[in-house]
Amino acid sequence: MTRVAAVDCGTNSIRLLVADADPRTGELVDLDRRMTIVRLGQGVDRTGRLAPEALERTFAACRDYAAVVKELGAQRLRFVATSASRDAENRDEFVRGVLDILGVEPEVITGEQEAEFSFTGATRELTGREDLTRPYLVVDIGGGSTEFVVGDDRVRAARSVDVGCVRMTERHLVVDGKVTDPPTERQIAAMRADIEAALDLAERTVPLREAHALVGLAGSVTTVSAIAQGLPEYDSAAIHHSRVSHDEVRGITERLLRSTHAERAAIGAMHPGRVDVIGAGALVLLAIMERIGAQEVVVSEHDILDGIAWSVA
Repeated sequence: MTRVAAVDCGTNSIRLLVADADPRTGELVDLDRRMTIVRLGQGVDRTGRLAPEALERTFAACRDYAAVVKELGAQRLRFVATSASRDAENRDEFVRGVLDILGVEPEVITGEQEAEFSFTGATRELTGREDLTRPYLVVDIGGGSTEFVVGDDRVRAARSVDVGCVRMTERHLVVDGKVTDPPTERQIAAMRADIEAALDLAERTVPLREAHALVGLAGSVTTVSAIAQGLPEYDSAAIHHSRVSHDEVRGITERLLRSTHAERAAIGAMHPGRVDVIGAGALVLLAIMERIGAQEVVVSEHDILDGIAWSVA
């Protein structure tokens, strides 16, 4: 076993996994897995820069994570930064801060690399499952971007497009600095058109409709699963490898887009940091399912973070 640590810093959240990995058996044993909403991508789509307050929230989380990594004695650490830090003019400031706190330089990876990590993390433990037919389409709906990967034992094609729950919310649902509560039909239609254009772009390089099983990753998808199951609070074990039908996703999306902030916040399994962006995230998932004709999505709690850990091991 090798004790490794992986950090995935996205547009909306930063996550840590410390685990013991055995590449010979394919076993990854979690020692600590945690997530903090930092909204690093706050305003990046509009300004092109990481906001000072967003950087400080992220650095505060990094200080907490550094203490965990030290306490558990991880031998290797890899820090991967995704959509928001790819887009920002002042990403050097972000890189310096992480290096000072954690002692490693964050790797600002490409969308294609992000997609490959997501595929590895999500599908490594699905091998041999008789109830799932390959090839898989793995979809990672993040804050700033969505990654699409088609593959079986290996990645066949991958593409990242700039459609995520935070980016769509800020682009279409924010008026005068506030999220419209609830959004208008015109706002929803504009957001849907943006998502459909992104799917057109993804389909130029990824054969989305050739997949036999849809595997959905990240907070928007796991939250939809929690709502579908009526969970009183977030429960990873109940969510991991759960299945949500197209009809359930459609009904939940419509409900979220019709609801107020207070109504969404009252949902037991809802993380406070997702209240304003979950409607957009659910709409991305629904549009993908309708595009490829998927009758269900298999939800995975294992994603890019696990892929990063395996790359270290």
